[in-house]
Amino acid sequence: MRVAVAGGTGLVGRYVVEELVAAGREPVVLSRSRGVDLVAGGAGLDAALDGVDAVVDVSNVTTTGARKSVAFFDAVGRNLLDAGERAGVRHHVVLSIVGIDRVGLGYYRGKLRQEDVVRGGPVPWTVLRATQFHEFAEQTLDRVPGPFAVVPRMRTQPIAAREVARQLVTLATGPAQGMAPDLAGPRVEQLVDMVRRLLRARGERRLVVPVRMPGAVGAAMTGDGQLPVADAGAADVPGARGGQTFDEWLARHVVRGGRSSGWPSVRGG
Repeated sequence: MRVAVAGGTGLVGRYVVEELVAAGREPVVLSRSRGVDLVAGGAGLDAALDGVDAVVDVSNVTTTGARKSVAFFDAVGRNLLDAGERAGVRHHVVLSIVGIDRVGLGYYRGKLRQEDVVRGGPVPWTVLRATQFHEFAEQTLDRVPGPFAVVPRMRTQPIAAREVARQLVTLATGPAQGMAPDLAGPRVEQLVDMVRRLLRARGERRLVVPVRMPGAVGAAMTGDGQLPVADAGAADVPGARGGQTFDEWLARHVVRGGRSSGWPSVRGG
């Protein structure tokens, strides 16, 4: 079975490729470095999708603005689906984010557009919404270097990126499900606390400055807006909860005096 991975050189994409190989599948990486432009008319997609059975879309764009996010995910989604239909792709799987319909961030508007494009597309589909990754604490901390770490107040139920990749592979190699159960980690955390623990694990001294986002966005982020919906990801649903806690991830991946041993994340939030 051949499975194309859009964004296969990113954090989750690389894990997806590894998990496909481990499962005895043949991954096909779709990225600009492999001669495929997912945005500009989908150049190179037809050739890359020849003989592909399923597509896993974990492509991403680094932005917090709605206009850029919507334009990117709309273009990539339509290009992948149109080329997939021409190639006879049987299953299109998309990684999305828990809470994008409850938290009014600009980046999330792009993810909502992506979901809408997939729902209306010509290829049977599955959308997996996952909570923020454990790596998101590091992304937040390293976004602005210096003696201060400005961290938004946010409740989340973080999950290991590799566990997300494993679930994507499980979904891609099965039948289309539509909206899959929300995928989350084993424990609810405060992002501010995660960043402080990350700093301790690194042996760094920086002053953490918690900031609450204004208005409805801040209320959703500090409340349940980014936690899994009970009926969409109940704990007793197989595969709906990851096993690795944030502290276990820290112990395994974070090197004292430096960044984690993983790849940089570009996941919005």
